[in-house]
Amino acid sequence: FWDFLILFFCLPVVIFNEITKTRLLGDVSCRIVPFMEVSSLGVTTFSLCALGIDRFHAATSPQVSTRPIEQCQSIIAKLAVIWVGSMTLSVPEILLWQLARDTSPVSGVVTEYCTMKPWSNLPESVYSLVLTYQNARMWWYFGCYFCLPILFTVSCQLVTRRISGTEKKMECRGTKHGQCESHLNCTIIGLTIIYGLCTTPENVCNIVVAYMSPDMSKQTLDLLNLINQFFLFFKCSVTPVLLLCLCRPLGQAFMDCCCCCCEGCGPDTASSEGSADSKLKTEMSSSIFFDKPRESPPPLLALGTPC
Repeated sequence: FWDFLILFFCLPVVIFNEITKTRLLGDVSCRIVPFMEVSSLGVTTFSLCALGIDRFHAATSPQVSTRPIEQCQSIIAKLAVIWVGSMTLSVPEILLWQLARDTSPVSGVVTEYCTMKPWSNLPESVYSLVLTYQNARMWWYFGCYFCLPILFTVSCQLVTRRISGTEKKMECRGTKHGQCESHLNCTIIGLTIIYGLCTTPENVCNIVVAYMSPDMSKQTLDLLNLINQFFLFFKCSVTPVLLLCLCRPLGQAFMDCCCCCCEGCGPDTASSEGSADSKLKTEMSSSIFFDKPRESPPPLLALGTPC
């Protein structure tokens, strides 16, 4: 969903700015777009960490085949922590960027662009914090949004594979549950690889710009920034598709939902499916708690018998 927000809001703003040299929504977009992009990195980072912990718990569970399905309230609570934490860590981006204008000396065309400069009307304490964030932004990017998810995922996968090689997990390797766990691990690895490949150019550009920006022209800096934007949008486009393709249950549920929304579910079909599901649930409950079908009641016992 956050990748969709990036493509829906940030991509048109960047394309409009590259074509017309005018910033869509003015100063607001200069603050909101970096905030959403950095929040996207945080959401992906902490989601990969949460998925790695989940795979570790699945590998160390004492009852592998009977591990209960996580409740919806627990999943919503984790998502809330991930989203709120990512947005909180991205708040300095709102106070860091400003809209700037540059007039070409040859053509006289005014070009609008976003520059990294803290607001001058901020309180002294807040201004010092934002300035500190600006100075440490490059290494914060590299450590939190690049090294943390990759190292965390690699560590969880190594520990999980170590535990899966024991005799306890060797018995379940050929079962359907073991194949499902292996498939989920491959999904997390695929998501991490895509994230690492797409964020590597941005971190490299940040390091290069931090140490070589006085010797680089504004056109080169704008080109590097455009490359970073392209890889971010590429990640947001590929990640949902990769997730739906690798995670078969999620992809099948998504396709079923799309087919239901496009074709429409008629009342007769819905009622017949509902009756079939209810009948199946009844039969399953009967088979679990009764040796005989519930339609045929047991014969009445004669009075006076020992039973």
